[in-house]
Amino acid sequence: MATPKQWIEGARPRTLPAAFAPVLAGTGAAVYADAPVWWKAALALVVALALQVAVNYANDYSDGVRGADDGRVGPARLVGSGVASPRQVKMAAFAAFGVAGAAGLVLAVTTSWWLVPMGAVCIVAAWYYTGGSKPYGYSGLGEASVFVFFGLVAVLGTCYVQVERVPAGSVLVASGVGCLAVALLVANNLRDIPTDVTAGKRTLAVQLGDRMSRDLYTWLHSAAYAFVFVAAWAQTWWLLLAAVSLPLSVRARAVVRRGATGSALIPVLRDTGLTELILAVGICAGYVISSLPGGLAGL
Repeated sequence: MATPKQWIEGARPRTLPAAFAPVLAGTGAAVYADAPVWWKAALALVVALALQVAVNYANDYSDGVRGADDGRVGPARLVGSGVASPRQVKMAAFAAFGVAGAAGLVLAVTTSWWLVPMGAVCIVAAWYYTGGSKPYGYSGLGEASVFVFFGLVAVLGTCYVQVERVPAGSVLVASGVGCLAVALLVANNLRDIPTDVTAGKRTLAVQLGDRMSRDLYTWLHSAAYAFVFVAAWAQTWWLLLAAVSLPLSVRARAVVRRGATGSALIPVLRDTGLTELILAVGICAGYVISSLPGGLAGL
């Protein structure tokens, strides 16, 4: 029987910044576009957090029953370590999907019914990332999925449910957030290349190899800041407050470039998640400040 602490670890709290960040950025975009609806922002956060936890438990279940977590370098998984049964972890994933679905349904009822099929697509994509007979996360498509769902869909969806439109500039911001979400996955898969090769997982990191995966990680950070810079040029220079996250980004990239492997890459996951979160805080603050009346916004 897994302890509460083990269930919390199984939810992978280090990945939760990837859920907070797009909601912050999307809410900032809503402030810039119109008046935000705070209770909808809160529900969007519930959806994002529940989906992230559901993905993590679903990944734990699917990798565990396949034996893909045997000999893993990172934190122990619930199924792989034997502290929880596959059925228990599967039910935990379904419960988290249920929370996300319920919160999403409220947003759909109060915004637009087309959000229902969109939510269904998100849940299906989350499950089949490592689930089913042919998980697409094992075929190198995980990074594209993360960019779409934890970048574009999460940021733009958060903005849309509040103001019922998507400002053009927010697509750039969503792309920046998405790039760092992908970088988080690339760092994780870079660490796991040896065990993934043994387990037969053809992640993008496995296909690219060690050196090119490190190059991709660095490029994704650069692309994230480039997207934010263009958004600042197109909308408001206050978005450059996102640059406050640069020191963490630089530190994470330095570790990757030095050739760290195995457990030495775990701090990179922490710093990448914090980079994404602080970048989103800067974006949100920039949008809020630029929307203030008076002289501050016009500086």
